[in-house]
Amino acid sequence: MNILFATTEAVPFCKTGGLGDVCGALPMALERLGMRPTLILPGFRHTLESGQPIEPTGIRFEVPVGKRTVAGELLRSTLPGSAVPVYLVEQDYYFNRQELYRENDRDYHDNCERFVFFNRAVMEAVTRLDLAPDVLHCHDWPTGLLPAYLKTTPGLPEALQNVGTLFTIHNLAYQGSFWHWDMELTGMGWEHFNWRQMEFYGQLNFMKTALVFADMLSTVSPRYAEEIQSQPMSCGLEGVLSDRSADLFGILNGIDSEQWSPAADAHLAANYSIDNYAEGKRQCKQALQAEMNLPQRAGSPLFASIGRLAEQKGIDLVCDLLPRYARDVDAQWVFLGTGESHYENRLRQLAAEFPERIAVKIGFSNPLAHRIEAGADMFLMPSRYEPCGLNQMYSLAYGAVPIVRETGGLADTITDANPGAISDGTANGFSFADASSYALSSTIDRALRAYVAPGLWEQIVRTGMAQDWTWDASAHKYVELYQRLMSRKREPAMQF
Repeated sequence: MNILFATTEAVPFCKTGGLGDVCGALPMALERLGMRPTLILPGFRHTLESGQPIEPTGIRFEVPVGKRTVAGELLRSTLPGSAVPVYLVEQDYYFNRQELYRENDRDYHDNCERFVFFNRAVMEAVTRLDLAPDVLHCHDWPTGLLPAYLKTTPGLPEALQNVGTLFTIHNLAYQGSFWHWDMELTGMGWEHFNWRQMEFYGQLNFMKTALVFADMLSTVSPRYAEEIQSQPMSCGLEGVLSDRSADLFGILNGIDSEQWSPAADAHLAANYSIDNYAEGKRQCKQALQAEMNLPQRAGSPLFASIGRLAEQKGIDLVCDLLPRYARDVDAQWVFLGTGESHYENRLRQLAAEFPERIAVKIGFSNPLAHRIEAGADMFLMPSRYEPCGLNQMYSLAYGAVPIVRETGGLADTITDANPGAISDGTANGFSFADASSYALSSTIDRALRAYVAPGLWEQIVRTGMAQDWTWDASAHKYVELYQRLMSRKREPAMQF
């Protein structure tokens, strides 16, 4: 089965979040199952400067964007360690920019035009490259017009006429909402700008368009698939999601075990497995403390957080608690990430005030992220919402016990260390329900009590390290979904 991934991110070409991890790893897992995946993504500056081998195809094309015709070119590469083809749409005016979607905390003003062009370019690439996909797997709002184009464009080339579309929601909060007059850029008739299809509160909405027109829908965890069908997680789209509930499936993301394995991770001071994790983590913790200029105290629990410094991630809850814990508790705290400037400044201030307890690195470093997972005793993810989350799965693999809010994929992966779960051996972390500093503090306190109970702590760590969160199981579920989609495509088509 030929699967074409239309996406804007894929590791190692470019990444701003979990979308890049998924589209870099899932195609390779599908290839191992006998599928024939292909990726196509914009030729962003980050992508072309990723260090991956990229070659021209010699294929140039033109597509309509509004009343203009815009030219582009196709480049070719592969996902490292595989034969999975990757095609890049080069168009310097749209994609040769400092960032992917926004700069200086503002979205690019022409994002609608940029991604109309990309959607059109994907369809052009199918015919120019003779791809013949059975399934077009679209990811997040920048690809949201593709299912609509395939349903509404007259005279489609034969290669596009019977393609099934699967649209995956990675984060419903980012919808691609634009001025209504941008509808003219799409080339689609104004009859589709209505409350049932492409219009959302007077705006053109790429996400809603995909939810309406795609043959099937998926999201990145079973819990999130349930949450987005009602407020507040629905972000206003509960109506269309409820209408499509029979076509909506939640499949948990996986992790790349070749990149994220403490037994073989080249970034670590010491490699370890479940059999010798205590000594391995001791060495990694000592090395991390030295790297982050913290005192090397083996007995002090080390908490870590990696990711976007934003309210969605619950960083405000952590900042509220940090001064008290830094004063009163013999523990250390390591933060790696970027985000809203006031949270960056707050963490810097706290690190300056408590230099022996708090260390902060504003920015992102993949090698350091690996070393933090290996050196940490506990990992904080108090997210207000989290479609899937990957860091909690990295933490489980590396023996860093997650402390999470019970939402989305965090709820699907973390079993709270309550008496029942401890008794039956399923506890692999700590979780709480209320998005409040009090609930987070109470959960941290429970984790600290467990940390000084060696037998209990070892049980929790070993339970997490023994679990399999790799892409293999998830890839099988996607294959089943593709097969179901192809069976449905043989039935009479929906009329719009």
